[in-house]
Amino acid sequence: MAQPSTAPAKTTRLHHVVDGRGPRVVMLHPVGLDVSFLDPVAAELRQSFTVLRVDQRGHGGTPVGAPRRSLDDYADDVHDLLHALGFAPAAVIGFSFGGMIAQALALRHPGDVGALMICACPSTLPPQAREVAAARGDDARRGGMAAVVEATLDRWFTPEFRAHGLSDATRAHLLAHDVEGWAQAWHAIAGVDTAPRLGEIRVPTLCVAGERDKSSPPEIVKAIADAIPGARYVVMPGAPHMLFMEQPREFARIARDFLRGAAPG
Repeated sequence: MAQPSTAPAKTTRLHHVVDGRGPRVVMLHPVGLDVSFLDPVAAELRQSFTVLRVDQRGHGGTPVGAPRRSLDDYADDVHDLLHALGFAPAAVIGFSFGGMIAQALALRHPGDVGALMICACPSTLPPQAREVAAARGDDARRGGMAAVVEATLDRWFTPEFRAHGLSDATRAHLLAHDVEGWAQAWHAIAGVDTAPRLGEIRVPTLCVAGERDKSSPPEIVKAIADAIPGARYVVMPGAPHMLFMEQPREFARIARDFLRGAAPG
């Protein structure tokens, strides 16, 4: 059974859940979500792996705490947690915002990461896209989460998924989300710039893209795979940005196949 808990990360405590048995795997959620959205994939993986899910600052059960100004700050939080739990090194799976944190973690704290799955995210942004990302945080500060929720759901999910009401729980979660936690995360995303250093990553890496991803199209993710020595790249047919939510079993299969023999522990 999953055991929710908190552990220190300098100036706040990170809510997290860990369960399963076997090699160590860390899952990092997208912006605006929390560990509960990772449960369907974790349920598939915990039969073979010990799976840690972490709420980033201002998300889920973790308070905003001291301002997070960059992805490096979020990566340092994860580093502190892994060492507080004795969970390093681990295989790290990051989705979207979590994938950007995973890149930063692998570069800042390479000893923490034994294998890496980078999913549905960029490693850099052009100037206009940086402005758009920062504006998503500013819009919520001005108008609350209601000002950003519908556009977010349109980017994240396929129309078919939304038409069947399957994104309704995500909408409710986003509407109740901490505005400052959302805004700080988007401003950190606006500064993503790991691209120049990706060649330094030397652990087994798999980059996963969704064929129908509007936010981080496959070519964006492929650029990361091309820059990391020996990295593999896979596209999930029909999958949108939230590929792990629309196709949890298929994503879990891909992850299992990669992590066997790659995850530390």
